[in-house]
Amino acid sequence: MTCAELLIRLLRDTYATDTVFGIPGVHTIELYRGLAGGEASGMRHVTPRHEQGAGFMADGYARATGKPGVCFIITGPGMTNIATAMGQALADSVPMLVISSVSRRDTLGRGQGRLHELPSQQQLIAGVARFSHTVLDPDALPETLARAFAVFEGARPGPVHIEIPIDLFDAPVRTPRHWHRTALAKAAPAPAALQRAGEWLGGAERPLVLLGGGCVAAPEAARTLIEALDAPTVTTINAKGLLGRDHPLDLGANASLPAVRALAREADVVLAIGTELGETDYDVVFDDGFHLDGRLIRVDVDPQQLARNQAADLALVADAGQALEALAARFAARRLTRGGAERTRSTLAALDLARDPAFAAYVPLFATLREALPEAILVGDSCATTYAANHLVAQPAPRRFFNASTGYGTLGYGLPAALGASLARPDLPVVALVGDGGIMFTLSELACAVEERLPVVILLWHNRGYEEIRHFMDDAGVTRLGVDLKAPDFLTVAQGFGCLATRVAAPAELAHALATRPTDGPLLIEIDAQAWQAVVD
Repeated sequence: MTCAELLIRLLRDTYATDTVFGIPGVHTIELYRGLAGGEASGMRHVTPRHEQGAGFMADGYARATGKPGVCFIITGPGMTNIATAMGQALADSVPMLVISSVSRRDTLGRGQGRLHELPSQQQLIAGVARFSHTVLDPDALPETLARAFAVFEGARPGPVHIEIPIDLFDAPVRTPRHWHRTALAKAAPAPAALQRAGEWLGGAERPLVLLGGGCVAAPEAARTLIEALDAPTVTTINAKGLLGRDHPLDLGANASLPAVRALAREADVVLAIGTELGETDYDVVFDDGFHLDGRLIRVDVDPQQLARNQAADLALVADAGQALEALAARFAARRLTRGGAERTRSTLAALDLARDPAFAAYVPLFATLREALPEAILVGDSCATTYAANHLVAQPAPRRFFNASTGYGTLGYGLPAALGASLARPDLPVVALVGDGGIMFTLSELACAVEERLPVVILLWHNRGYEEIRHFMDDAGVTRLGVDLKAPDFLTVAQGFGCLATRVAAPAELAHALATRPTDGPLLIEIDAQAWQAVVD
């Protein structure tokens, strides 16, 4: 068996990998030996049109399932292309395994002008990975993969990069006789700290809970805990749907808005689990106005994170799911009554999002989407509809809403990530929320959507350029430059790829387009922002 063949066998048989995203290249041909045949090999290979698209697809696949997205990437330009997608996954703690080739061992770092050569590919990528490792001994491959999956399953997840010199792909390896997947027990909270957290929460008069994306694997425990605590709860963008749709204690991802900030300041005890308390979840208006004056209990699997952004009065290093289950069990025998639902309801009434002029154009849009596709996964780019959805959309379950507006904040994420989600969850409809600016970064992935016959709805909000940056320039008194863009005829472009496309200007037209969408391929729906706003005003 060769090193490349062992890699495929380990991914398929030991780590249950069913999908790989990659663009074959001259350096990675050996990775494809035995992979052809789809079902015969046990793994599906999906070919994006750009390595950035491969990374975003793997990201969407991982967020929709919780399983690592796996990529096969060529040396040099393939790795620089995927670096942006790895940066987004790193920022949002998304498990992603990037397997790449690298130059022959005898040429590494020698600057000889070899094909795809970089001075140090590993150093370049290490900054957007939990770790980057060069395999120099093919017999060490099983251990290296085990380290990667240990990060995915037992630590704060994120991208891991493993590079294999091209002269090792066909090198013989000793077949491991008893190699098996290590069963990792999740880190549980320390009993003494758990007891103190329970005492603080039990004695609080105005508790508040902040649930982040680290909690998505434990929705039942999350609901049980916050209902027992009777505590208003912020569910961040990556935790949306964790409590179910329209839960009476769910404040949504609205921590940046004044009424929720006031509630946070009034809280005497705050429990923050699986959230970095970062800017893009709690301060999207960028004024450092989110403050916690009460005692703060923080739970995170990453001890360094417990020392960032907000100083904790009590910090527990633990898996978010384990902590939720332990705390829920502690309060299982008693349900506290502290007016949590009333405080949540009055706070949401003060927000009055449905009547906020800033959201007027988007309320009927998402009402139409919810009625037509109530179970859909919504995947957003950095665009106007995504920013509105962060506040307006409620989802029935976790892993049904994610986007690139948090953390790294890249453009071009929405379309390929939606394709990855559709591949991962063919049982659910998937909607990509994109803008006319951002979609141009990865528009070529329409070809992949058509080729794979993925029934993704691409909802394209066309406002003729970079609208958010226009507003920032106007507010700063900077003359607009580079933000008013000439767009192609998106319907013609989509049809050229073989993708069905239509244009709508009113909620009724959108409803009809969604009701008649194809089931064997993508549909692009373009919404002219000006025309839509004229209708709904």
